[in-house]
Amino acid sequence: MKHERVLSLDEKTSLQPRTRSAATRPPQPGLVPARLEHEYTRKGALNLFAAFDTRTGEVTGILRRRKRQVEFIELLEEIERTTPAKITVIHLICDNVSVHHGKMVRTWLEKHPRFHMHFTPVHCSWMNQVEQWFSILQRKRIVAPNFQDLADLEVKIKAFIVEWNEVAHPFNWTRESFRKVLAKVDAAIEAAA
Repeated sequence: MKHERVLSLDEKTSLQPRTRSAATRPPQPGLVPARLEHEYTRKGALNLFAAFDTRTGEVTGILRRRKRQVEFIELLEEIERTTPAKITVIHLICDNVSVHHGKMVRTWLEKHPRFHMHFTPVHCSWMNQVEQWFSILQRKRIVAPNFQDLADLEVKIKAFIVEWNEVAHPFNWTRESFRKVLAKVDAAIEAAA
């Protein structure tokens, strides 16, 4: 429906700058692809609160030092601010963690009736499309974290969101792709048994 928006929300927690004590060496022919210094300095951590629009692929994200209802509500307020008034229903798909349904969040939702929460079943984070986007962010920008500090990390994550939104696209889930995911789950269960 044109008057509805469907957003997949979650948090990517404990994003750390991990400033290396020595520079990463670039890959060279015949050697290990890259040499990454294993020693690093801890400089705190950020939490990325993100919403993936399942129809356009665009991402709304905020970075905060803490992961509480207050910060989750900040994401909801950003969604409220950037969603046109012609959108009368905003469906939010997220997991059932307390940050998403605590008293403060419920109070906020009562004051914003166009927002409707939908929770994925327990242990089914793979059903939440923002998790796929987090995987892309991880592979493209933070596979080997080596940032100067939290500010540098924040700037680079925000830049990635801007770059992503310039070419944003929805994930094309089909019955076949859904079957593949379920087959992997079944194989993991059999292997664990």
